[in-house]
Amino acid sequence: MRRLAGKTYTVCYWLVALLWVMASSAMTSSAIAQPNIVLIVAEDMSPRVGAYGDVVAQTPNIDALAEQGVRYTRVFSASGVCAPNRSALITGVYPQTLGSQHMRTVNRDYEAVPPANVKAFPELLRQAGYATGNTAKTDYQFGEPFTVWDINHGNFALPPDLALWRQLPRDKPFFAMINLMSTHESRLATLDTKGQGAFGPVIAGLALARAALVSEVTDPADVSVPEYYPDVPLVRESIAQHYDNIHYMDAQVGEILANLQADALLDTTVVIWITDHGDGLPRAKRAVYDSGLHIPMVIRSPAGAGAGGIDARLISIVDLAPSILQLAGVPVPDFVQGQSMLGSESFRDYVFAGRDRMDQVPDRVRAVRDLRYKYIRNYRSELPYFRPLAFRDMFPVMQALWAGNEAGNLSPQQRLYFISPRPLEELYDIQQDPQELINLAGQPSHARTLDRMRGAMDDWLARVGDKSAVDEGDMIESMWPGGEQPMTEAPVIALGERQLVITSLTPGASIAYRVKSRATAGVFSKSGPWQIYTKPVPWPLESPAGQIEAKAIRYGYAESAITGFSPNGMP
Repeated sequence: MRRLAGKTYTVCYWLVALLWVMASSAMTSSAIAQPNIVLIVAEDMSPRVGAYGDVVAQTPNIDALAEQGVRYTRVFSASGVCAPNRSALITGVYPQTLGSQHMRTVNRDYEAVPPANVKAFPELLRQAGYATGNTAKTDYQFGEPFTVWDINHGNFALPPDLALWRQLPRDKPFFAMINLMSTHESRLATLDTKGQGAFGPVIAGLALARAALVSEVTDPADVSVPEYYPDVPLVRESIAQHYDNIHYMDAQVGEILANLQADALLDTTVVIWITDHGDGLPRAKRAVYDSGLHIPMVIRSPAGAGAGGIDARLISIVDLAPSILQLAGVPVPDFVQGQSMLGSESFRDYVFAGRDRMDQVPDRVRAVRDLRYKYIRNYRSELPYFRPLAFRDMFPVMQALWAGNEAGNLSPQQRLYFISPRPLEELYDIQQDPQELINLAGQPSHARTLDRMRGAMDDWLARVGDKSAVDEGDMIESMWPGGEQPMTEAPVIALGERQLVITSLTPGASIAYRVKSRATAGVFSKSGPWQIYTKPVPWPLESPAGQIEAKAIRYGYAESAITGFSPNGMP
């Protein structure tokens, strides 16, 4: 039996606050006034980690990270699927407010247009002097705004850069976001998986790649099979494969930490490890049960404060953005709907989540959870949860469920997801029923709890809005009138008192500029990187500068044209 990695106590909230204070203040006496931050995001994974008490998981590097940091035990995503939840992670705003709640916007040929004042938190870090870099994923549903990152390797088909910070400017504190896809649902493909349509070659390639990289370290006989899956060899083998993928991801985390150590950065960097949502298995991914929403998070402070501790507060993924901003000394904007975890003894009473269209399958579900109960509202109760979904249906566990349902040999617990109509409301006692199989919504003894949870959901929806209150087509029309993507107005560059003022007429547009050096007389070349515009630019620029260019983007809009400015005899 694996022992829990970390002390089995709950960290006092003052100690959690101290962790963050020390993390942010540890460098104030040095040349670096703001801490470096590395955010590692694994995919499609619940707390299947040794440090969380999982006796099957082989995760020595994450376990060690938990020994050196704080383990957060009640963290929840805002969606059970990647793209909507990543929009919440990167902004601190719920997908229902952003218009990013449907999976995926590209399936309907649009990008979400968030409220004009919304910015991704790495862009705010750039404005405050950070260098920012990303590797592997940028599927935020509102495009890839060029102002967010100094360096962005957004192609998830490429191996992740496990030392991304080495490519960032050395004269600034850095924020590096490293996305690890090795635990993604797609990595559950086997060599005999039958791909559907355009997915076929992709899945075949992933299966071959995985077979070459990932060792089989998990015995299928050792895994625990939830009651909502049939306990058959195909299911056990798939769950074991998921554990093998986790083991491989853990080795990647170890390499990231080793690279930080080799660069003498580990003791001056805050390391955050988290996952984008729960398991990539059916009735987890794309669902609003804890199997799809409950995620692990470990934070290591360079100062080592709170090492081995446990934080059991309810935390939402929207709380990560304001926490990182506060850690970096950046004011948290009013648009952020999450709460900073720093220094807060009393935190939230509820976490919230939603499920909307999944690829080609429409839906609308909202969920609220407190420390004990989960309430779910099914707006499309006439539809079963499980409907044909091309990508998901290729993988072994789902194939076993479909086959069992067709043969009529599923247990009552395994048939729940096929029931039509499904209940309008669901209520679960998580303490007594952690797999959320016994719906208490119709029981008189739980009427007061049901009413309280309904009220919490209604208050949340009134507070944040819900763009799924209208048909998706109507929402698209409000964002992209006539089906056309709006265009960001090109910046205007005006010369003031020995400085350049850059503006855009598009409300909420982010502006960046770059300098082109003069190679030979009258010829400009070697464009520099895009820099965030936050204040007027001194002019004239130092030699050999010759020309300045500016470009603007409002999230969800098309990028503006580039505006150039040359001295033309100006002093």
